[in-house]
Amino acid sequence: MIDRPDVAGVQLVVPWKAMERKKNQYDFSEIDRALKYVQARHKKLFIQVQDRFFAPPTRLPDYLLKDPEYKGGAAPTKNENGLGPGEPGAVAAQWNPQVRGRFQQLLKAMSQRFDGRLAGVNLPETATEVDTKKDHTGYRDDAYFKAELDNMAYGKKVFTKTPFIQYVNFWPGEWNNSRKYMSRTFEFAKKHGIGLGGPDVLPNRQAQMENSYPFFKKYRGQLPMVAMAVQEPDFQYKNPKTKKPYTRQEFTDFGSKTLGADAMFWATSAPWLHQPAAR
Repeated sequence: MIDRPDVAGVQLVVPWKAMERKKNQYDFSEIDRALKYVQARHKKLFIQVQDRFFAPPTRLPDYLLKDPEYKGGAAPTKNENGLGPGEPGAVAAQWNPQVRGRFQQLLKAMSQRFDGRLAGVNLPETATEVDTKKDHTGYRDDAYFKAELDNMAYGKKVFTKTPFIQYVNFWPGEWNNSRKYMSRTFEFAKKHGIGLGGPDVLPNRQAQMENSYPFFKKYRGQLPMVAMAVQEPDFQYKNPKTKKPYTRQEFTDFGSKTLGADAMFWATSAPWLHQPAAR
């Protein structure tokens, strides 16, 4: 697929633990291999730094989960709103300053090795649903929101040559900008020169239209970069207007013209990737 003329590059999702197996011992060999592979083909590489999973927290560093300093290191999540695959999972407790400090050290170490060599670095979606009945990390919506903005600012600070991007789709405890999280995110990104993006392109879908999409439209052309992903579940949804599955053209038109996407990432299950490339 990477050799197709209509594919400009690859986005690789790399779990935190894959880059820091032991405290302060960084291993970027997976990114090195990927970078060498794509550059040999004159393609670009984006890295998504993953700190949350629809699975147990085994893809977070062991020390983060076991050292008392981090008070558990991760919070259990649930999925009762139909916005993800449905399995319980875990998210790094970024609202704990000690956990966030370790995450920012990872970003700093990454930047020292890859700044200017990668086409972009992005943090995963803001949507999460902490299971507060099982949580022992002291999660609060406000604290999570502030922590994510702090990580955005830090990532932009250390990546001076490579675009730094935050995926934003929903904020916990908010709907339709009810707590001004969404509007503050976009204004913060504009002010600090941080790119934004999202994990789904779903034209006219009500949940998205009532959360991040209006702001992508409003801030179109005002952000340094917008990167949107068409993920596997997106191919199962139907366009509310046509009652049919979205077409490639509908994805690309909405992504570029409405959301202002500069880059679009496609799940490898995208039907058009399994057809001959248009010349």
